Amino acid sequence: MKRHAFYIVDVFAEQKYAGNQLGVFRDAKGLSGEEMQRFAKEMNYSETTFILSETERDGGYDVRIFTPESELPFAGHPTLGTAFVIQQEIIREPVEKVVLNLGVGQIPVTFKYSAGQVDIGWMKQVNPTFGQNFDIQVISEVLGVKQTDIDDRFPIQDVSTGVPIIVAPLKTLTAVKQAQIDKSKCLKLIKDIQAKTILIFCPEPYSKENDLNVRFFADYLGVPEDPATGSANGCLAGYLVKHRYFGKHRIDIRVEQGYEIGRPSLLYLRAEAKGEEIDVFVGGKTIMVAKGEFV
Repeated sequence: MKRHAFYIVDVFAEQKYAGNQLGVFRDAKGLSGEEMQRFAKEMNYSETTFILSETERDGGYDVRIFTPESELPFAGHPTLGTAFVIQQEIIREPVEKVVLNLGVGQIPVTFKYSAGQVDIGWMKQVNPTFGQNFDIQVISEVLGVKQTDIDDRFPIQDVSTGVPIIVAPLKTLTAVKQAQIDKSKCLKLIKDIQAKTILIFCPEPYSKENDLNVRFFADYLGVPEDPATGSANGCLAGYLVKHRYFGKHRIDIRVEQGYEIGRPSLLYLRAEAKGEEIDVFVGGKTIMVAKGEFV
């Protein structure tokens, strides 16, 4: 029976066992989609990735991303974590960039090095798109917070850089901490729309070095709360620029996530409006946790 090499990494982590853990399978070309789905379910991380070939095709490495329940065209921490594994375990030498061929298209990841080791990886996401706005009362009931806890200077909006999410601005850390999804009301909200997950944020962080605190709820995907979400934070970056949350059409900030569930994570966001488009970059550190084989 064939054994499949895999790696476990912590993404958006400043130290081991923080951030968001990811399983990465190497040389998975011979696996069927059904087998990948089974492995992802057995690994039981929010996402598991599969590197289909150790050589490039059209300038990038073919990669598929699965949650325990379904395949995704794009996700943030799987993109950064898989690019890190490719650099560390396949290329095995410093390179400026690794490109992943994903369902949403080609996503480049660039690396910043320190003392010859990867320090921060940066991924450029696709141009964000902006959909419908949502009623404050409806969202407050879904989140279990007061209407006055929501910052009505900015919209609650559907945003996508490949996977659509609902972005909701709150006023205080207390409100963010108190938020608790009402599942029945959430299912009613998302029933007929593409966005199935909700990101909430506020300008009051736990750590004074950071600029925003974020929580991300993805019950629909089988993840009640994710400790670090690159795709959702890419949507947030586009949102912040579009609506001039910091008073300008450019950001370079630090975002904390996962504190409420004991896996403190740190994400770096850079974004800038250029005409009708917004360039979005999400960065973070990746740490190798373990290597193994799967049957």
